[in-house]
Amino acid sequence: MSTGAKEFRNPIPTVDVLVELAGRPGELVFIVRANEPQGLALPGGFVDAGEWVADAAIREAKEETGLDIELTELFHVYSDPARDPRKHTMSVVFIATATGTPVGSDDAAACVVCPPDQLPGPLVFDHARIVADYVAYRERGVRPPPRR
Repeated sequence: MSTGAKEFRNPIPTVDVLVELAGRPGELVFIVRANEPQGLALPGGFVDAGEWVADAAIREAKEETGLDIELTELFHVYSDPARDPRKHTMSVVFIATATGTPVGSDDAAACVVCPPDQLPGPLVFDHARIVADYVAYRERGVRPPPRR
């Protein structure tokens, strides 16, 4: 029996974090994904129901890297329907700082700290675009424009 209510199909909210480690200028924290799609990624994940996106970013970074991060900036929102091959997601991306040594856990098999141009493998999702936008922002102070 139909209630007449329209069923909405909305993007799933996610967060990603560009983590800058104290004492390691020009380097970011990346994770090696343990699950599909496998490859390198920024720390992040799905926002839980009832959770603020900033809290989700802090939680996901802690779960995947063991780091206690401090969010310093809301960087950008990425919403390309093809950004995640599993389903349509939209990501709120933050810049954060942390101290310590990241250790992969949860759905991260390992962590890598390196300059974005010296990654040991390809980035998954749209993280190459996010990182390129971040590098341009750090070099020129220009935020990425809204995209279609």
